[in-house]
Amino acid sequence: MTNRLRGVIAPVLTPFDDSLEPDVGRFIAHSRWLVENHAGLAIFGTNSEAASLSVGERLSLTEALVEGGVPAAKLMPGTGACALPDAVELTRHASRIGAAGVLVLPPFYFKGVSDDGVFAYYAQIIERVGSGCAPLYLYHIPQMSQVPITLGLIERLLKRYPRTIAGAKDSSGDWNNAKAMIDNFAASGFDVFPASESLLLQALPIGGAGCISATVNMNPAGIQRVFEGWQSAEGPALQARADTVRKIFQATPMIPAMKHVVSHFSCHAPWRRVRPPLVALDDAAGRDVLAQLDAAGFDMPGYPR
Repeated sequence: MTNRLRGVIAPVLTPFDDSLEPDVGRFIAHSRWLVENHAGLAIFGTNSEAASLSVGERLSLTEALVEGGVPAAKLMPGTGACALPDAVELTRHASRIGAAGVLVLPPFYFKGVSDDGVFAYYAQIIERVGSGCAPLYLYHIPQMSQVPITLGLIERLLKRYPRTIAGAKDSSGDWNNAKAMIDNFAASGFDVFPASESLLLQALPIGGAGCISATVNMNPAGIQRVFEGWQSAEGPALQARADTVRKIFQATPMIPAMKHVVSHFSCHAPWRRVRPPLVALDDAAGRDVLAQLDAAGFDMPGYPR
């Protein structure tokens, strides 16, 4: 597998209009700004509110991005679904348009499923999509899915599909788990992306591929500087600055907080909207987040209005 996505990747926020329909124009503009700041795009991840988007919406938004000038080689669409046919359709579409990869959740409704069942799910996706399947990244977020991606499962999948299984996003928040993935599989070309930029200085020296982090949506340039400069004398200071921003967002519901901040810097109030069951950040909490960011010297230079 060549031309893999590495480095800094954003699980792209999804803007909604007055009718709670995806705002396609602002979705494209936000994605283009991220690409201009050297970020890859994990569209339809958790922070994209992917679970609140239909299959049709995800397909049409992906098409709109490519038609809007966003290179397919920058895309890692989330294609996991509880229903196997939905996951196959989304993965086949992403593969057809030339996406750099697909990020695939395990089916997350049934709990206590075995590795055999999860293996069968990924195997069916790969087999049904066929030889043109995009590189597939396993999405480990057990606190949400309750279906873990175990080391044993990774080993089995790599043995059966070494040319398709490309890596994993570890959103567990457990550094020891991410480290185990890297230690066991990175040498064989399995790319591991922790879900926080705060782990870059730990992950990169031992073979981590970068990060797929929510806060790339607002701070792509700052996090990219950590990725590029981690070996320099300035590396710890770059990491500390990125960590300061991350901690501000982590202290409040992240998706509403991120959208509130993008709304502020875009001067577009509807950016604050989330789809139910999520709830927008209230004004007082929003003012507090913005005040903390201002005190930290945070900005989103060049953000489209």
